[in-house]
Amino acid sequence: MLATEGANSHKRSGTQDCDSETFAIWRAVLRHPPKEQAGHTDVSGQTLRYRGQGEGHRLSLELCVLTTVYLIAITAEAMSGALAAGKRQMDMFGVVLIAFITALGGGTVRDMLLGNFPVNWTQHPSYIYLTISAGLMTMVVARFMHRLQQLFLILDAMGLVAFTIIGCNVALALDYDLPVVIMSGVITGIFGGILRDILCNQTPQVLQKELYASVSLLVAGLYLTLHDAGFDHDLTLLAAFSCGLALRLIAIRWQLSLPVFSYSPERWQD
Repeated sequence: MLATEGANSHKRSGTQDCDSETFAIWRAVLRHPPKEQAGHTDVSGQTLRYRGQGEGHRLSLELCVLTTVYLIAITAEAMSGALAAGKRQMDMFGVVLIAFITALGGGTVRDMLLGNFPVNWTQHPSYIYLTISAGLMTMVVARFMHRLQQLFLILDAMGLVAFTIIGCNVALALDYDLPVVIMSGVITGIFGGILRDILCNQTPQVLQKELYASVSLLVAGLYLTLHDAGFDHDLTLLAAFSCGLALRLIAIRWQLSLPVFSYSPERWQD
């Protein structure tokens, strides 16, 4: 009996350790309560308490999925930054720097504007290692990157939506007003690419080509609408992610964009 109880205790401890490890990835982003408190904050900024193995498993699975999407997204963004640096013939340090800024710049700007300190990646050195490694790896496999263009577009779209939702939740957890929450999502989603293009001496692509920043805006609006309407959190997350991803891919496929404003004084001169 003692052996059985010890095994069960070890099993429960292992499950809690796994959940704690998953939550640790999000703690700096979503302002989780201290470990000694009996609850955790989910991606909506709500406090959750374990009521049984089923709920704990569902919550852990949801966060694992979000964490996986987040890590894939920052890897893809880092590689896109490295490619942009390569087109500008930067040295190895420049490639790594642009990769890092592209992947984590949006979250950094968001945290600084919202006063959400410490900045997320400073609490997770693994993000630094991941983005630097992705940038260096891109230099090695650059000759094959043209074959992965479609895959990168899909991963970039997933990253845009995931970053936007994360940004909204950060502002929600800090009790900001609705306009600030929306801008927090948009800044998180697009600002890494804006910083990349500025440092590469280009007009930001997110402001020129297919629907991108507007997709982030619509995702934030849909997510907050469903959230405020009291819909189930899982349904809200799935709906916002699916609609945002679909809209971005449709915009790429049919090259949908907003009307362009072209100002030329000569056009109105007599």
